[in-house]
Amino acid sequence: MRKKIAAANWKMNLSWKEGNELINQLLDRHPAINNGHQVILAVPFPYLTLAAKLIAGRSDFALAAQNCYHLPAGAYTGEVSASMLASIGIKYCVVGHSERREYQQETPAQLADKLQLCFNHAITPIFCCGEPLPIRENGDPSRYVTDQLIASLSSLAPEQIAQLIIAYEPIWAIGTGKTASSAQAQEMHLAIRNYLRDTYGSSIAAEIPILYGGSVKSSNATEIFANPDVDGGLVGGASLIADEFSAIIKALP
Repeated sequence: MRKKIAAANWKMNLSWKEGNELINQLLDRHPAINNGHQVILAVPFPYLTLAAKLIAGRSDFALAAQNCYHLPAGAYTGEVSASMLASIGIKYCVVGHSERREYQQETPAQLADKLQLCFNHAITPIFCCGEPLPIRENGDPSRYVTDQLIASLSSLAPEQIAQLIIAYEPIWAIGTGKTASSAQAQEMHLAIRNYLRDTYGSSIAAEIPILYGGSVKSSNATEIFANPDVDGGLVGGASLIADEFSAIIKALP
C-alpha cells in the first residue's frame, strides 16, 4: 500500500517564531499519525535544522526542502545543493514547483538533473507537474502533464521512479481559491498513473504516491482525498494555519 501524505509547502512565509509555534501546534494535535500516513513539512532553508530538532523522534513527521540546485557544487552564490541537504538529514525535496518554473525559468533538463542529484543523495523528490489555465480551457491537459513527466523523468532508472512522489498542481488553482473538482482531480491523477503503468509497469505505478496541490483546504480535502488515485495533498496557504492543516491531515483516508 502506498503512503497517504499531507505535505505542507510554507513557500516564503512565516518568521521562525511563527513557524516554531505552528510545528509545535501540529505535534500537539497529532501525538501519533495513523500507520501508512506521512506528514511532510517543506519549510524555508533557514528553518530546516531548527525544525528538525522539533520533530526529532517522530518518523511520521519529516522535512522537505523547497528546492535544490541542478548542479552538484561550485561558485553559485545563494544556491543550495542536494549534497548539502543530505548532510543535514533532509529526506525530501520539492522539485519543479510551478512557481519556480515560471519565476526562475527552470527547464525540464534542469529538473531532470535535480531529480538525479536528489536520488544520488538518498533524497526523495516530490516532483510537481500541472497545466496552466489556457491549456485547461482550450488544450489537452493530460497530454500537457504527460509531456512534463516525459521531459524530466525519462532519464531516471525504473528503481528510481518507484521511489518518486508526484504532485499534480493545476496551475490555475494555486493561490487563486479555485480548486479542481473532485472528478477533475481524479481524472488527471488517473492519467498520470496510467502513463506510469504504460511506461514502467503496473507494480511501479501502484507504488507511487500522487498528491493533489491546488487550493486544498479543510473544507474540500475529504472529498478530494477519497478518490482512488489521489494519495494526499501538497498544501500551500492552508498549511500555514494549524487548525486548517491539522484537519487536512485528519482527512487522509
